[in-house]
Amino acid sequence: MSDYLIGDVQGCFDSLQALLKKIEFSIDKDQLFFLGDVVNRGDKSLDTLRFIKDLGNNAKMVLGNHDFHLLACSLGGLKPNNKDTFTDIIHADDHHQLIDFLLQQPLVIKHKESLLVHAGIPPSWDEDIALKQSKNVEQHLQNDNVGAFINTMYDNHPYTWSNDLDEMDTCRYTINACMRMRFCKNDDTLEFTHKMNHDTAPAGFKAWFLHDNRALKDTDIFFGHWSTLSNVNRAHVYPMDQGCAWGGRLSAIRLEDKQIFSVGC
Repeated sequence: MSDYLIGDVQGCFDSLQALLKKIEFSIDKDQLFFLGDVVNRGDKSLDTLRFIKDLGNNAKMVLGNHDFHLLACSLGGLKPNNKDTFTDIIHADDHHQLIDFLLQQPLVIKHKESLLVHAGIPPSWDEDIALKQSKNVEQHLQNDNVGAFINTMYDNHPYTWSNDLDEMDTCRYTINACMRMRFCKNDDTLEFTHKMNHDTAPAGFKAWFLHDNRALKDTDIFFGHWSTLSNVNRAHVYPMDQGCAWGGRLSAIRLEDKQIFSVGC
């Protein structure tokens, strides 16, 4: 039995099937973990989300920013933009079941002493804080007023973490950090403009995983989100988004030996 952690699928269903064939995935023996952004940009978001949902206990996932955007367009006040390719989900007969499935998904997963997240974990956060804040957002996503909650989450503020933040600011920071963060400051201040490689950080910022004061620097962290990331040589850091939706590759890493399997897209 093996655990495979898979980077951003983004609706690239055919590539996902090719990858599962390559790793010889067995639904009887293996378990899949998806690192967020399972939908949008690729041409088969509906097939992808249905497939992951139907895997049942053989698959787990964390929410990514594109998954959250789908929720906002389904339950909040947003409308899909011209680049969004998940309208097939919005118009599907099983739309409500698929959206309910996404609403049950966490922002952070702990599995065998490793942490799984879509974008990253702020430098000052330890495991307890990361899981606590993830759980806090999960509870709001599973409440009856979820649409109103999601509408209040679409903002960059607050940029900096503090224990004194009110409930909504705490949730908004958590969502932005776990789903969108690339660069941040030593004090957990987030930055959302720059998207290139970690060596192009704006003044005063570093890639979140390069801060020396990071509380989780000795914990294996697997994440997606950053398709332009390259040449990362940092212990316990495993970036898995290799830009499948942009013509790159879709990759899985086997947890037991850290072997990476990839297919072209």
